[in-house]
Amino acid sequence: MTAPQEQPPPEQRSGPPRTPRRSAAALASVLDQAASSLTNIAVLVIAARASTAHGFATFSMVYLTFTVLLGLNMAYVGQAVVLTRGDTVTTGAACRSAIAFTSLASTVVGVLLAAVGAVTGAVTGGWAGSGGACLALGLVLPLVLVQDGLRYAFSTLRRPGLALAADSLRLVCVVPALLLQPRHAAPGLLVAVWGASAVPALLLGLRLVWPHVRGTRADLRPYVRRGHLGQRFVVEFAVGNASSQLAVLGLGLFAAPLAVGALRGATTLFGPLNVLFNSVNAFGPPLLNRLGGRRPTTRAAALLGLVLSAVGLAWGLVLYTLPGHVGRQLLGATWQSAAALLPASGAQYAVMGLGTCALVTLRVLSPRATLSVQVVFSLLSVVLMLAGYLLTGSALGAAWGLAAGSALKAVAAWTRVVRLRVEETAPTTAVPAGPAS
Repeated sequence: MTAPQEQPPPEQRSGPPRTPRRSAAALASVLDQAASSLTNIAVLVIAARASTAHGFATFSMVYLTFTVLLGLNMAYVGQAVVLTRGDTVTTGAACRSAIAFTSLASTVVGVLLAAVGAVTGAVTGGWAGSGGACLALGLVLPLVLVQDGLRYAFSTLRRPGLALAADSLRLVCVVPALLLQPRHAAPGLLVAVWGASAVPALLLGLRLVWPHVRGTRADLRPYVRRGHLGQRFVVEFAVGNASSQLAVLGLGLFAAPLAVGALRGATTLFGPLNVLFNSVNAFGPPLLNRLGGRRPTTRAAALLGLVLSAVGLAWGLVLYTLPGHVGRQLLGATWQSAAALLPASGAQYAVMGLGTCALVTLRVLSPRATLSVQVVFSLLSVVLMLAGYLLTGSALGAAWGLAAGSALKAVAAWTRVVRLRVEETAPTTAVPAGPAS
């Protein structure tokens, strides 16, 4: 008589599907980040090829406005919702609330942008001017912000593969949609097509997230309460990222619109490095945490920083040696102005590799030490960028100013890391005990 086979417990035979393994989830997260970054690169490259130099400058200013709004939504909603912990009902309700708040907030901001664009459009030439592009951004803003915000809902639900599916569809739709536009297309038309092409990915994302949020209720009250965690993240984003983006936008509005196109064109060419840096920010801390101890953590981060710096220099050299006809195939009429900035942008990305690893090290060893570095040296980068433009009267001076600011931030961050090691190894002085009571 054969022995009966052991049956698995009931909870293993039924119930919700298992969460994907960490390795598979990490790979899906990296691929999703790559798909999102590749979408941004493709949008700017195709827009540059389809536009005149002035048209791409206008498109870049509007796209930069979207980038700032996207970052604010990521900080206020996205970074807060991914910290949600609990059962499936709790996380599902948090995701539904985040999606609802993003929809409402983006609609309000979109209406304001559309109104401004409609008023100024008659003065700036309709779709061909900045007013028309601003109007188009207002109309499509809820579509693109909600579609991007779904990524954080999937992250909260620990389903990065679903985010990858939606973002991959976004990439597949936006590229042919922009390629079909006529040569020298108006900036407003390009913005409208770019935004409308998000609809398939938005519908897919909502369909994929629905089973996880069905039966829950959206609660918007936490997002308007004082002390909401996203308020702190907005401050960090504002001083760390938005300050330089707003400074570039201000440079275009009040001084030289063509300089914005040149800066954005040069930055677009370094897009693959942004994917690499973002991956280091996402996966560097948990990997460094496993090394155990400040000395091995610092050594590993320093080695990685040198590798990233070398990659940045090599990529800059490749771009600098591109033949002119190849560059014009990439950026169209913007290539000539962007090519002049490649040495400065290459230097900036080389030092950014070092600075990124230093900030990741600080986040592991002393998380509170990063905010002061970000605040002081991000603002200093803005000052140096504007000073470089004022001294030279060109985008090249602004680019070298940004490179100098990134270099100073890297030096400051590594100085803080070294100080932490010194404090760890310094002998402690014995304090005499007080009198016994």
